[in-house]
Amino acid sequence: MNQFYLIRNEVKDPQGFYTERITAYLKKHGADVVCMENTAEAFGAVLSSHENASCVCAAPGAGDGTEAAQCILVLGGDGTLLRAARNVMGSGIPLLGINLGTLGYLAEVDISMIEPALDQLMAGRYTREERMMLEGQVQKRTGTEANFALNDIVIVRSGPLQILTFHIYVNGQFLKSYSADGIIVATPTGSTGYNMSAGGPIANPGAEMILLTPICPHTLNTRSIVLASGDEIRIEIPQGKDGQQQTVEANFDGSHKMSLHTGERIVIRKAVKTTGILKLNTESFLTVLHKKMSE
Repeated sequence: MNQFYLIRNEVKDPQGFYTERITAYLKKHGADVVCMENTAEAFGAVLSSHENASCVCAAPGAGDGTEAAQCILVLGGDGTLLRAARNVMGSGIPLLGINLGTLGYLAEVDISMIEPALDQLMAGRYTREERMMLEGQVQKRTGTEANFALNDIVIVRSGPLQILTFHIYVNGQFLKSYSADGIIVATPTGSTGYNMSAGGPIANPGAEMILLTPICPHTLNTRSIVLASGDEIRIEIPQGKDGQQQTVEANFDGSHKMSLHTGERIVIRKAVKTTGILKLNTESFLTVLHKKMSE
């Protein structure tokens, strides 16, 4: 492997110190690097340049950069990687997260070990995992808009502090009405995120399932529900207490949100596309989970 894209979090690497460290190391070992912004538009422009130009803006001294990247290095943390997953989905290029934060489940490579990790990549010593994603179709009176998430789609209130009511349907069959502060619909990858904080189950990220977890439910017998990956979840927004109009937000991986009002709905299902994640660590998921929960 010798063709890379590099996405950096400018907040966590404001001076570009780690970006330069990585690009210089890869360049020294004969690899090509293209630094890019963490937006779908920027990624589309880079892919277009590969197709329509003889050269892209590669790291100084690198090759001509005309070959498509074999890996996208994401420098930052889990949040940066989640945004990258949505922005580059459909490209087929896998991601490797380099953690500059404190607690990372997705960004497995610590910056202190970046050089050995890059050596592993260039030597081809890695495995690739395909992680399921969710597609959420927000069906409003004005039309339908879809978006995607690798971790979760979270529906929470927008506005004053109040109890929300949701009607949940699975495969067209009514399941339950929740009174809660919100609802989390998570993938196995996202099970260790907000879902876990809300008391939901932890799942192996390679599993195929959908987790439905209420946020602060206002009953004593409400629990998370584990659904099959092929199930379709419809969450309807009814009138609230005393016939009040409800306004909620559907958040996709915490970085994109869409509003819904009483009488509108969101339909969530497994996305056709997946996200490729490169793994360098040979430790099992349970071993990593044990370490993370001990920190």
